[in-house]
Amino acid sequence: MSQQEDQYYSIAGQFEAEYKDKGSRFIAYLRDIKDEEAFQQLMNDVKSLHLKARHHCYAFRLKGDEILERYSDDGEPSGTAGRPILNQLISHDLEDVACIIVRYFGGTKLGTSGLIKAYKTAAQLAIREADILTLYQTDVLHIDFDYAIMGQLMDTIKKFSFSIAASNFDAKPYIQLELRLRLIQNAPKQILASLLNRNIEDIDEETSIDGLRFRFPESMQ
Repeated sequence: MSQQEDQYYSIAGQFEAEYKDKGSRFIAYLRDIKDEEAFQQLMNDVKSLHLKARHHCYAFRLKGDEILERYSDDGEPSGTAGRPILNQLISHDLEDVACIIVRYFGGTKLGTSGLIKAYKTAAQLAIREADILTLYQTDVLHIDFDYAIMGQLMDTIKKFSFSIAASNFDAKPYIQLELRLRLIQNAPKQILASLLNRNIEDIDEETSIDGLRFRFPESMQ
């Protein structure tokens, strides 16, 4: 996996922008979401602010093994609202993000091309307001260990600045490391090489240490 394959872009918080054309107002709300329930809550909040608006069009993208994409024209001519909004999220590689655009009709019809331009522009303006975050997909590497090597193991984890997501120190101790996807496959070799005072090139699938066992995420097994 290359450095970019586990990288994606998102935002934190909510951002707003407004676009006007021939009396119609297009008010865009851009917000980070984690699931469809969060999107529905956002939609409820936006609708409560704009009870008299004629349209509440939207698009969202949710990160996963496959990106989940949804959009709606909410009464606008097919393809003139939801798809242009979604295309802006796609063109900026945004994930876990929703954009809802509220329209107040100004009395003059904009036509198909005018509507596409208006919804596209409103989404663009909201994205320009946002602070784009570079984020990384992560997963958990599970490490079972004996107490005899605990001190050395913890020193090694600290050395590599690995993030401990969970730990247990009862009769069957373990730790879980939260790592970027591109790093998780190689992490056991790094740890073994450090503990054995060897070069990482000398570590292969047969290399092991008594009392130390790595368990990869189910997706990698």
